[in-house]
Amino acid sequence: MKNRRFIILGILIVAISVIGKLLWSAMSNVKIDEFRPAAVIFLVDSSASNQKALADQKKTLRQICNLMDPEDQVKILRVSEDAYLIYEGTPFNGSGITKALDAFTAYDSKDYGTAYGLALKKGFNHALTMQKEGYIPAIVVLGDLENEGAIEKQINWDLLPKNVENAKQYMPELAMMFLYAHPEKLDQVKEKLTPVLGEKKLIVSPEQNIDKAIRQFVHALGR
Repeated sequence: MKNRRFIILGILIVAISVIGKLLWSAMSNVKIDEFRPAAVIFLVDSSASNQKALADQKKTLRQICNLMDPEDQVKILRVSEDAYLIYEGTPFNGSGITKALDAFTAYDSKDYGTAYGLALKKGFNHALTMQKEGYIPAIVVLGDLENEGAIEKQINWDLLPKNVENAKQYMPELAMMFLYAHPEKLDQVKEKLTPVLGEKKLIVSPEQNIDKAIRQFVHALGR
């Protein structure tokens, strides 16, 4: 009887040992995805011609911020006849973001031009800096994409794909999203930038499909 108990105990020990090794092997092969924070650079069109849609665009900006993580960072550039930074910091500083937007995107009948080209250049520079800091970079353009004002500050659609391609050499995970422009303008964006960024990293949408576009953008950030 005692020998039988020893045999059963030995079998149990061997079985537990084998199961333990199998579990350890399985667990050691499981790769946990490393979380990387994102840095989203918003370009907000505050020109006179875009004022009608600006309130909704501000809401969309805050909606995107609410879906981000505490470790993420945002930068907001105001785009009109010139382009400059009006906010940088956490996406959850709702009060600070609202104050910056209200203060620096207010209507000015003389502020008619749209320096989208200059804004994108600055946006790429900010994105590259954040890439070097370990962030996944993204640029979100909120506006009608109309070229108005000084020609040297406008988008050169023939050069833009090459500029984005050059940027991707240093920022391979770069994502871009263009919202609220007319479908004709967005079609131009798709035609020019899809060969460079691909379908998953380039999101465009008129105002009618913003919610779907935001979900796609979150996935483009790896979330």
